[in-house]
Amino acid sequence: MRTATGAEAGGDVSVRAVLANPRATRLGRRYLDTDLNRCFTHAALNGPLSDAPPYEMTRARELDALLGPKGSPRAVDLVCDLHNSTSNMGLCVIAFSDCDWICLHVFRYLQRQMPDIPVRYIHLDVPDEESFSLDSVGKHGFALEIGPQPHGVVRSDIYTAMKDGLQHTLDWVRLFNSGAVFEGGPVDLFTAVGHVDYPREADTQNIMAAIHPKLQDQDFCLLRPEEPMFQTFSGQTLRYKGSEPLYPFFINECAYYEKGVALYLARKRSVTLPTLRVHKKGHPANFVSVQEEE
Repeated sequence: MRTATGAEAGGDVSVRAVLANPRATRLGRRYLDTDLNRCFTHAALNGPLSDAPPYEMTRARELDALLGPKGSPRAVDLVCDLHNSTSNMGLCVIAFSDCDWICLHVFRYLQRQMPDIPVRYIHLDVPDEESFSLDSVGKHGFALEIGPQPHGVVRSDIYTAMKDGLQHTLDWVRLFNSGAVFEGGPVDLFTAVGHVDYPREADTQNIMAAIHPKLQDQDFCLLRPEEPMFQTFSGQTLRYKGSEPLYPFFINECAYYEKGVALYLARKRSVTLPTLRVHKKGHPANFVSVQEEE
């Protein structure tokens, strides 16, 4: 089977590469009007539009028509949405499910193929919310996020790690489609349980403290109660007041200042994967790679 560019992809997987937000990319920005990565709920995709809708709202509908529709039998089998982070995250697989065995087996394969870089699985546990990101358009999907990399900056090491991660993901899909057996077993994942905002002035909502130097860049390092979390601009240390040790991630992420998030907190858990093998041998998956800034 041919890829979207006409190049051969091993004869067993169809690949389509899509630039999610071309207008923002040309300007070196995360988005123009609104965060594209929050525009993929059913309400956003199917509700009425204003006379002059934000660009990202109309672009989300274009992507849903191309790759979905979301929740339909016609949706692509797997969406891998490529993101960068300004946080010291390493390479992360981010998904809304902790029991999508396709995504979890891809994650374990990446861990084994990339021993020189931290590879982690983040489970966004939002039981009362619908998944809102582009990867939710596919039957299966996840974001492949890497950092630290500032927006608009090219780093060879980050580029190479992301390229390798995507190539290994494609290799996994080819192996899966060929009928390979992926043995079950335990994997560790991080389930998000909440987030913390920066301390802010009551009247202006301006931040009044930064991430403490001892916490900065310590993504996925256990944070214990009473350990330093913030440092005010006058030098005062503000400590973590949670009741249990948790793992911080997305520490000081640039894109989350506007969302009122200084960092997320997660519990580390172990999940046992079942042995996995394709049921319809010879029926290739439609794999989609989508690139977008996080």
